Amino acid sequence: MHWPTLLFDFDGTLVDSIELILESYRHTMRVHRGAAPPDSLFLEGLGTPLRVQFKEFTQDPAELEAMIATYREWNMANHDRMVTAYPGALEAVKALKATGHRMGIVTSKNLRGLSRGLALCGFDGLFDALLTADSMEKSKPDPAPVLAAIEGLGGTPETTLLVGDSPHDIAAGRNAGAATAACLWGPFSKDRIARERPDHWLDSFDDLITLCNGGT
Repeated sequence: MHWPTLLFDFDGTLVDSIELILESYRHTMRVHRGAAPPDSLFLEGLGTPLRVQFKEFTQDPAELEAMIATYREWNMANHDRMVTAYPGALEAVKALKATGHRMGIVTSKNLRGLSRGLALCGFDGLFDALLTADSMEKSKPDPAPVLAAIEGLGGTPETTLLVGDSPHDIAAGRNAGAATAACLWGPFSKDRIARERPDHWLDSFDDLITLCNGGT
C-alpha cells in the first residue's frame, strides 16, 4: 500500500468553506476596525490559527480575544449554509478507508468547528485522529501537529502522505518528513504553493485515489 497513513487538512482541502472564512473575517474587521482590509491580508495566513492571523492587526490581548470571539460567533451562526464538501471528497475518503488506510485530520481550526463541519458534510467516524488548534500549542507550518497525528495513527513519517491546499500544510508535512500532495482547488495559486515544494499535485480526488494506489 502506498502511504498507509494519510493526513488531511480540512478547510480548502475536504470542504469548501473559503467564503465563510472570508466573510467571517470581513465581519470581524468591520466590527472592530470599521472596515475590512483586502482579503489578501487574511488569505496569506489561511491555514494558521485565528490567534496567529489576528495578531497581524492587534497586539492587545483583550482585543485579540474579542476579535476571535466575534469571528467564531459569526462563523458558527452561518456555518451550515456556507460549507459543503468538495466534489468527490467524501467518496474518496470512504474508498481510502475501505482499503485500510489510517486517516487523520490536521487543522488550524478548533475542535468545535471541525466537529461541526465533519458532521455537516458526512465525514463523521471516518478519521481516527483529529489534531486541532486547541489540542496543542504549536500549529502548522510547524511539524509538531503532523508528527502528533502520525504517532496517534501508529504510522511513521516515511509512510505518511499529507494532503493540503495551503503552503502551511505543505511546509508542515515536509518539515515532518512526510510526503506531501497539494490540492489545486483551494484558494492558493499553484505558484504560491510551489514555493513549499510539494511532492505531488492533485487536480481532483480521483488523482488522490490514483496516487494512493501507486500511480503518479
